[in-house]
Amino acid sequence: MGTVADRLKELRDKESKIKALGGPERVEKQHKSGKLTARERFDLLFDPGSFHELDLFVQHQATLFGMDKVVVPAEGVVTGYGMVNGRPVCAFSQDFTSMGGTLGEMHAKKICKVMDLAMKCGVPIVGFNDSGGARIQEGVDALSGYGQIFFRNSAASGVIPQLSAIMGPTAGGAVYSPAMTDWVFMTKGTSYMHITGPAVIKQVTGEEITSEELGGAMTHATKSGVCHFTGDSDAQAIELIKKLLSYLPSNNMEDPPLIEPTDNPNRVDPILDTIIPEEPNKVYNMRDVIKSIVDNGEILEPHYHYAQNAIICFARLNGRTVGVIANQSMHLAGCLDVNASDKITRFIRFCDAFNIPLLTIADVPGYLPGKDQEWLGIIRHGAKLLWAYSEATVPKITLVIRKDYGGSYLAMCSRDLGADFVFAWPTAEIAVMGAEGATPIIFRKEIEAAPDPEAKEQEKIREYRDLLYNPYIAASRGYVDEIILPRESRPKIIKALEFLSTKQEMRPPKKHGNIPV
Repeated sequence: MGTVADRLKELRDKESKIKALGGPERVEKQHKSGKLTARERFDLLFDPGSFHELDLFVQHQATLFGMDKVVVPAEGVVTGYGMVNGRPVCAFSQDFTSMGGTLGEMHAKKICKVMDLAMKCGVPIVGFNDSGGARIQEGVDALSGYGQIFFRNSAASGVIPQLSAIMGPTAGGAVYSPAMTDWVFMTKGTSYMHITGPAVIKQVTGEEITSEELGGAMTHATKSGVCHFTGDSDAQAIELIKKLLSYLPSNNMEDPPLIEPTDNPNRVDPILDTIIPEEPNKVYNMRDVIKSIVDNGEILEPHYHYAQNAIICFARLNGRTVGVIANQSMHLAGCLDVNASDKITRFIRFCDAFNIPLLTIADVPGYLPGKDQEWLGIIRHGAKLLWAYSEATVPKITLVIRKDYGGSYLAMCSRDLGADFVFAWPTAEIAVMGAEGATPIIFRKEIEAAPDPEAKEQEKIREYRDLLYNPYIAASRGYVDEIILPRESRPKIIKALEFLSTKQEMRPPKKHGNIPV
């Protein structure tokens, strides 16, 4: 049995051996590929000295294909809990240096155990994915492991924030768990996600493509929308994770963190008075409007590269976290399309689940026209937006600053979809449709009978604009609460937000609705 000293030494030796991961050569190979190790990632994520590891000594139970002779340190995944910027977080980090970070039965049990702990304690879960996928030698036990993780992703959704960092290969069944979480981070050049790899695609379709082209960080950030944040390195991605967590509550029973504001809540910005161009077809940068209104001009923007006709971002107003949704006229004139509808819908539902108030800034000429959008299901996708705003019970404030037409007026959180306060700038244009589209319908007979139909049409367009291109008709019906000077947007919104801090609103009891996915 040995002495007490012998036993203590045995513990230290075993710990040291396991914490060496797959050994110096594999660790060096990991570094040469531009990646940090599983433990180095935790060193950057957690506050110094705060991480507590769980299940260090777990081993696989497999015996087939020579696995009875294979030792996988820590079963290829590091799990535990600690503090991130002083707040508790659970996490797991797959170790690519130990059997490629492949997932087997016990590897999955470790992940499930730390996910269960996060749920019981009401803290966020962060997962670092860097794995060769299912451990083929373990067969159906590996598949069962994935299934157990997926089940927990679903159960945890809307209860605790779930963040996934893709920092290496993630393929096949391994991609579904990150896709089921709230936020996906990827590292440029060293990570990829795909269901079937380049080799299978070449075999089946004959098409040649690299893993980076097929499922790299920028592919998923721009084309598929699977990735919300990209980092130039593991370290930068981890900084983004920590920044995002700073905006979020630990669970759905808490309010987001309230920080001591350093920006004057009564600050006005005269630049906003002239930011809207005189010509209706001229563009401006909506981010300038958002940054003028929020604390210190600071925002954290998911999906920066995806569906750029819409902006979603986290910000603070007088120290309170808000989710901001806005149209970006610099892309597709700010129209809503299939991808923008999905992007905004998911953001609304996340914010609503975690008690984050919504600020919507509208400048939208409509849903994007065209057969491609219709065939892609703009009706179904656009309906998601109406659904999500109607479903949300968090404080909802809407600011209309220019165009706000037709169905898209409703879709950008109109009074009828539950906006608590609707503000409008004098430049707001709230109408069923644009003058160019409405005039030939309303004045068709007059235009056709005129000696100069083209001149008559232009005259009627001006008449329509003069009559309806303003916020006053909507205000006279109570659809707009207040018409404000643009420069006063920040203090007006902050006062409304603070008043709404005690808002309570219920929906009819039901298991869940059937959202038009």
